[in-house]
Amino acid sequence: MREYLLTLCITAAVTYLLTGPVRKFAIVAGAMPEIRARDVHREPTPRLGGIAMFFGLCAGLLVADHLTNLNQVFETSNEPRALLSGAALIWLIGVLDDKFEIDALIKLGGQMIAAGVMVVQGLTILWLPVPGVGSVALTQWQGTLLTVALVVITINAVNFVDGLDGLAAGMVCIAATAFFLYAYRIWYSYGIEAAAPATLFSAILMGMCLGFLPHNMHPARIFMGDSGSMLIGLVLAAGAISVTGQVDPDALNLYVGSEKEAVHQTVPVYIPLLLPLTIIAVPAADLILAIVRRTWRGQSPFAADRGHLHHRLLEIGHSHSRAVLIMYFWSALIAFGALAYSVNSASMWIVLGVVFLSAIGLLLLLLPRFTPRAPRWMEHFVPPRYRRRGSVAALAPEASTPASAADQHVPAGAESRTPAVSGVAGVNGATAIGPRSRLADRRKAGTTR
Repeated sequence: MREYLLTLCITAAVTYLLTGPVRKFAIVAGAMPEIRARDVHREPTPRLGGIAMFFGLCAGLLVADHLTNLNQVFETSNEPRALLSGAALIWLIGVLDDKFEIDALIKLGGQMIAAGVMVVQGLTILWLPVPGVGSVALTQWQGTLLTVALVVITINAVNFVDGLDGLAAGMVCIAATAFFLYAYRIWYSYGIEAAAPATLFSAILMGMCLGFLPHNMHPARIFMGDSGSMLIGLVLAAGAISVTGQVDPDALNLYVGSEKEAVHQTVPVYIPLLLPLTIIAVPAADLILAIVRRTWRGQSPFAADRGHLHHRLLEIGHSHSRAVLIMYFWSALIAFGALAYSVNSASMWIVLGVVFLSAIGLLLLLLPRFTPRAPRWMEHFVPPRYRRRGSVAALAPEASTPASAADQHVPAGAESRTPAVSGVAGVNGATAIGPRSRLADRRKAGTTR
């Protein structure tokens, strides 16, 4: 465990320290596209954050290769090299897209090629545990097609959810944490060395996300871009492929009997990891809904819009930070709920706990509809949105100079708005370029600027 934690810390440190210079490089290189209609941020923000994340991945693999216990992963398996090859290819495609906005079909082709590169080097699904049947061996073509499909689905699911500051990195970090606990349990508790690569991949992925999050939390100073979102999606898919398609479920000895019964006992673990709809259930649901929505309108499935789940949370009335935290909550609930169920599927308390937390999650979704109002004696200690309108005006400081009659005329519905602070609009998170412009009137998601 100590070597995994060391690898995680080195990966996080390298990613964190490189993100600042990468941000300056992105500004100089002009990797700051204009704000689009579907964007939530209000100021041009540099991309190319995936550069720091990729070098963090390389640092993590390099450190692990020189550690005593983790070195065996590189000696007995070619999967770390396969991951690095596929990650380098998908990272280059993402960097080009962040700078030049390449076509969606070209990106899709690059994703399939990156998955094929990993398959050629041995990172592929060899068999599937099927309930009531046992381990079904796959032919080379079947394993290749299933591996490529899983990689492409996971990459695009993570890419689709990357719409708010800190959302994609945080959700993938939660998924990687649950995945690490599962893979480490398979490797350490059952002594199955085939699960060691997946454990290493998930530890490095956690480090990449944790190192980038301080720069990407709202208000974000830099975006990971496609170079980062596709990269972490590929690493997540590589871990799922490694532990699902290459670990023999009968080797766990969870059930003394036939192989079919052993597979049946491990269904709560392997089926979610086969198609990682539990650890990235929210991004996968967003991906499916986006494809159905765009196809129903006669648009291309790759056409961008403002109908994602995080956009809908903003439309309901949630703030930026609260929408991100709600998405974190649901991701953690599904990922760790599946992890707990895989450890003890016979416990009814786990099911009741998941149901109870789901009810809390639904209550949080409807929170803007039931905004509480604080008592008058507490209005000095709570945010302005919880105060009564009359109290907000009374608590506001009076102007130092009297306003004219024309200035005192306020349009209807504008009394709750705060005047925008004048200043030079700079880069998001700008330091020397200029102060950040604070736009007071928060338009509803979907409206034109």
